Order: sequence, then structure tokens, then C-alpha cells
Amino acid sequence: MIYIVSHKQFNCPKLKGYIPIYVGGAYAGEGVSDAAGDNIAHKNANFCELTALYWLWKNVDDEYIGLVHYRRYFGKSNFSRSVKDIYTYNELINKLQGHDIVLPYVECFKQSAKEECILNSCSSQNFKSLRDVVQRLYPEYVNDFDCFFAQNKSVLFNMFFCKKSVIDGYCKWLFDILFELEKVADLSDCDAYRQRLYGFLSERLLNVWVKHNGLSAVNLSVVNTEISTADMFAIYRRRITNNICFNIKRIMR
Repeated sequence: MIYIVSHKQFNCPKLKGYIPIYVGGAYAGEGVSDAAGDNIAHKNANFCELTALYWLWKNVDDEYIGLVHYRRYFGKSNFSRSVKDIYTYNELINKLQGHDIVLPYVECFKQSAKEECILNSCSSQNFKSLRDVVQRLYPEYVNDFDCFFAQNKSVLFNMFFCKKSVIDGYCKWLFDILFELEKVADLSDCDAYRQRLYGFLSERLLNVWVKHNGLSAVNLSVVNTEISTADMFAIYRRRITNNICFNIKRIMR
């Protein structure tokens, strides 16, 4: 099953194998709620769609599992808003042939992934605390952690499709780290956006986990059903410009 995470009511695509999962108390009688069963729904303000991911980890036993968003879906083009361009469940199964996991396209930053993270979503101290937690709990991941954050590319959005047995391993690792970080992270000076810290960090940590475990990923376009045409092309131009700027900086060092 592919779960469409949302914090509000939305026009759910009528696609076989897709079901809404509501977070943040938005459930209104359709799909499922992240507040049922074994859950961390009360953490949604800081963990974002991870409250849905935790719920899936603990409460479902689907052979294949996916997580997408009320406005973002795996699809045939980054320049599409059309539901017709969203991949069906069976098409995503086919995309997995010869691969371990389906992920979104790779984003390029103007800065290193570490610099981008600190600039947009995480204080320097909280980033240091994150690395300290990884080093203490999973020291074998530190080299891959450092390598990922030193370069300028990342998969984002906390979206995936794979066998549930694959994502179960990721969830154990991820929530071990984030729950430990939660004990020492300081969000007192963060605005509402930056208080979504754990959701932002998990977007980056998924890359570390995939890299360390040598998983074969297929990267797909993302259909955004709510984006404007102007924003589509602005994002595309930014990705190209950012990669050029990063490589120029690297050459000049």
C-alpha cells in the first residue's frame, strides 16, 4: 500500500493501492490516522510526516510500502501537476525490479549538504549533537555521514517505495537516533518552521542510511499537484545554478 500523508483534508487521487494517512489531528473518517495503535502522533509539530512513518513501521505488515504526500507523488515528470502522471502501485512495483528502493530525484545545493542544513533548518549546535548521537549509537555510520554532508546532493521529501522489510531496518536506525537527539536538542530559539527539526534531518539521514547499506535506488520525478508553472521552472533553474556554483567553489578552494 502507498500511504499519502497529509495534515489537512485534500482531494485524494482515486488510485488503486493508495490510501491517505492523516497527521496532526486532521483525520476525518477516511483513510487512517497516525494517532491509532502504537504511535507518536503527539510529536507531529517537530517530527512532521515521521509520525506517519512511525505508525506504518509499527502498525502495518504490507509486503510493499510507500510514503508520499498530499501534493507530491512519484510520477513521470517534475513538470507535471496532473494526477494522470502519477505512477500506479503496479508501476512502482515494476520500477523496483533490480533495485532496493524507489526515491525522489536528487536535489543539488549551492552549499554543502551540511551548510545547507544549518542555513535552512538546523542550528550548528543541534547538527553537532546529531553527529555525536550517530557516532555514539552507530559509529560505523560516521564516515558515510561525513561524506554525505560534505557534498551538495540529497534526496529530500521523506518519500520512498520499497519492501517493508527494507524500511523496517531504516526506521529502527532512524528513530533510535532521533529519539536520542530529542533528549539534547535545543529548539527554544526556533520559529515554528525550524521546530520541524526532526522531519528535516530525516530527509538527509535517509541518504546516509541508503549509502551505508549499499542499497540500489531508482530516483524518480515528483509530480506536485499544487505547484504553479512559474515555480516549476524556478526550481529547475535553481537546481542547475546551485550545482554549477558548488562546483566552482570546489575548484577554487
